[in-house]
Amino acid sequence: MRRILSETDRKHILIIDDDDRIRSLLAQFLGENNFIVSTSPSVEDARLKIKFFQMSLIILDIMLPGEDGLSFLKFIRDTSFMAVLLLTAKWETSDRIEGLELGADDYLSKPFNPKELLLRIQSILRRVNVPNSTNTKIKIGSFIYDWQRKILTQNEERILLTTSEANLLTILSMRMGRVVSRDEIVTQSLISLNERSIDVQMTRLRKKIEKNPNVPEHIITVRNSGYILWGEELR
Repeated sequence: MRRILSETDRKHILIIDDDDRIRSLLAQFLGENNFIVSTSPSVEDARLKIKFFQMSLIILDIMLPGEDGLSFLKFIRDTSFMAVLLLTAKWETSDRIEGLELGADDYLSKPFNPKELLLRIQSILRRVNVPNSTNTKIKIGSFIYDWQRKILTQNEERILLTTSEANLLTILSMRMGRVVSRDEIVTQSLISLNERSIDVQMTRLRKKIEKNPNVPEHIITVRNSGYILWGEELR
């Protein structure tokens, strides 16, 4: 028997596209597939909506009037966990590459089949953990980390972190489940770091968190890409 989804089960999707017809058709299609749907014709309008609503995923057209989609994508990645699927024109290869480099979860070229869009959305939501924006605590193995207060505990006992370690763990925690590049860590870090010092600090951090630092389960190095933190949101 198919389960009827409650409002709390349903995922909220924001469609940002300046084409009225596309917004209307996608909103109807996704609504029929058990999603809560909001729409925006511009980034300016979208900023207001994400200020008041927690979105599970954003469908974002790159070519928008005023602020473009890539600029807004960078803002989203710097401030939230929301998943993003880009809509691009077939010939916008450079924009697709830049979008993926900025942290888009996937892209789809126009025109597209709505069924393919649905499958891509479902795939993203399966693999992307979207923490509640008001919750700043995550569970990493037997540890609890509050990335807003920069406090790491195990069995309610505080584990001492250096400023560098806390800074790195916070950057990874805010992007939990996503690959974070070394360049992004350098950009987001509040202290001076280079690639070599990042590797050294990651090694020290693993010694405090991992059961076996040589075979890490939580802070994983992704070759030629960066690092990814595996944990879970505390509800």
